[in-house]
Amino acid sequence: MLNIKVFGIVQGVGFRPFVSRIAVANKIFGTVANKGSYVEIFAQGTVDALKNFLSDLRRKAPARSAILKVDVTELPDENFCDFKIVESVHEVGDIFVSPDIAVCENCKRELFDPNDRRYLHPFINCTACGPRLTILENMPYDRERTSMKIFPMCKSCAEEYFSPESRRFDAQPICCNDCGCETFLLNSNLRGHDAIKHVRKILSAGGIVAIKGIGGFHIACDAKNFSAVQRLRESKIRPTKPFAVMFRDIDSVKRECILTDEQKIFLDSPQKPIVLLGTRDKGQGTSIAENVAPEINRLGVMLPYTPLHLLIFDFPNDEIKNFPDSLVMTSGNPSGVPISIDDDDAQKNFGFCDAILTHDRKILLRADDSVMDFIDNRPSMIRRSRGYAPLPIFYDAPEKFSVLAIGGELKNTFCLAKNNLLYASPYIGDVSDLRTVEVLERSIDRMKNLLEISPEVVACDKHPRYQTVALAEKISKALDVPLIKIQHHYAHILSCMAENNFCGEVVGVAFDGTGYGDDGTIWGGEFFICDEKTYTRAAHVKSFVQAGGDKSAREGWRIAASLMKNFDTARELNLATKNQLDGQKFLLEHNLNCVTSTSVGRIFDAVAAVLGICQTSTYEGEAAMKLQTVAERSDKKFSARFMQTDELFDEILNRRLDGENICDTAKFFHESLAEFTAQICEQLSLRTKIKTVALSGGVFQNSLLSSLTAQKIQRRGLKVLRHELIPANDGGICYGQAIYALNHKII
Repeated sequence: MLNIKVFGIVQGVGFRPFVSRIAVANKIFGTVANKGSYVEIFAQGTVDALKNFLSDLRRKAPARSAILKVDVTELPDENFCDFKIVESVHEVGDIFVSPDIAVCENCKRELFDPNDRRYLHPFINCTACGPRLTILENMPYDRERTSMKIFPMCKSCAEEYFSPESRRFDAQPICCNDCGCETFLLNSNLRGHDAIKHVRKILSAGGIVAIKGIGGFHIACDAKNFSAVQRLRESKIRPTKPFAVMFRDIDSVKRECILTDEQKIFLDSPQKPIVLLGTRDKGQGTSIAENVAPEINRLGVMLPYTPLHLLIFDFPNDEIKNFPDSLVMTSGNPSGVPISIDDDDAQKNFGFCDAILTHDRKILLRADDSVMDFIDNRPSMIRRSRGYAPLPIFYDAPEKFSVLAIGGELKNTFCLAKNNLLYASPYIGDVSDLRTVEVLERSIDRMKNLLEISPEVVACDKHPRYQTVALAEKISKALDVPLIKIQHHYAHILSCMAENNFCGEVVGVAFDGTGYGDDGTIWGGEFFICDEKTYTRAAHVKSFVQAGGDKSAREGWRIAASLMKNFDTARELNLATKNQLDGQKFLLEHNLNCVTSTSVGRIFDAVAAVLGICQTSTYEGEAAMKLQTVAERSDKKFSARFMQTDELFDEILNRRLDGENICDTAKFFHESLAEFTAQICEQLSLRTKIKTVALSGGVFQNSLLSSLTAQKIQRRGLKVLRHELIPANDGGICYGQAIYALNHKII
């Protein structure tokens, strides 16, 4: 007899029913049980039968599972007479929690099959799909430890749940039209199918609806209806930030966007992230309203990932025959606050909506949509959340102790580390609002309990005024454990090294908007020589004065005016009003509300302002995104030369004054910054003999800059590490904080 322990994503993916089926097929007697941190199998049979069973275990594992390790021990035979799934018994160990999974193809077919008993059931699921993390209280993953525990199963569902031959054997969210969850409209008597059909009527007529999904609410409207989109913008106070669009199917995506084979794999994967796709030129059959993603040449696209989404797009025999095939589907939250997950929040925040479609399955942990770009045909994660979190990454830590890394102030995710595993949370958001701090604190408590991690060290940023730092200090004091503070940009580089499973020295390039430097100034254009334990700031972009406080991070004209030698030029270019420019000049001359900065993100803002592309940003990264869009319209070839950033800005200014096409000037800026970066890396490599460069920071989300920089560095014979499934922005620095803590044992 063999005792087999299977580690990995083997919870909530139909693994135990799968084991039972292959055991019966191979004439194996024994048991399988969920132990919380692993699945344990006792398998008894002939030598050949056991060999085949072990082979099938790896080769035929469920599509949504991920086997990371299998331990096999021989034991004396017992008196098994069949094979059974036995009661889950919780044991301490590494825990792997399955993220929420999009509706599978089998369930889709049943959803629209009039002969199936789950016909048009908005919560149809099986062992291969449906909610996981967002409904889970604690491990092991069984119904009584999920928010489904309040719904008794009907007789038919119970038979499927307990039958090894069923696709829904041990499917914890199982329910049907006769039992389980139900949709309904708030402030209305409409429920079930009537509620869904009413929502379809509102959306097709140009209305706005809030819709509760797996990890929170969305706000939806017809993506082709300019007036509906504009009303949504005004209601959410979101003047220009692009909206994500959910399309009915791949064909409708292809009508509007350019879709590569690589992008299609992720777009239609079980994770169903939002993928940024290049848009087609007007006149090619496109019909998405121009105000969905104004002045940007990319569109955030996703496909329906819940049965409810599918029914909203297609409801058989409904009177609405020409329902839109594309809906704006933006996160349901007030600006600066995490996505709403319950009806009370919805009532309070979505009063501008024409209806609120909700349901009675409680969301225990919010999970916003994941967002992904592609750079050089490889994924580049912007927001890692639903479908991906909390899958861990492996890191071979020198010491085995547990860490809580609080993460960044913007785009916050936190990380819990234990043994060799680093678990990052779903996306929380910008921690500038006390409501977000409260959500972050509650999410940390839930994840700690779920993953059974009691932090022995807390790690955070060095910024003295960050809310996340204050929370880290509070938690470390409450737990009576040490607190480690890590420099922001060094944490960026460590996160890139971790994703690439790289140990040793690198030349680290960290370009972003804002980070607290060791000298008390604002960093954001840094070159490090570093490894997992230490770092040296080896070079940086030319420092400049950033005047105007928080406004300077939004108003690129302020940075441009600061970088100019002559304010008369700022007036000539109409960078701002006379009073604004006079006020900025006064601040600079008297060193009032000024800080020294090396932020590459702010340089992008300044260039966009000089070129007349964006003087003031209404959302983070707006100026840089618009600058990239303009640059990508140029097909001019440049022979870039080395220029420090102050020289480069002067060159951009001169080209603007000379009347050069702004598309060419924007392209020249990207080419020149990439050349500058590559040459500094080459110089540092020659000095140190280090042959690996790691690129991180939010600026490297710019696919044009990232691609050009990597190419230029590689041409110099150096290896380049880049992000793929961990964000280059502040959503990834929690990994770097955790790794630094794991390399500095102070407990």
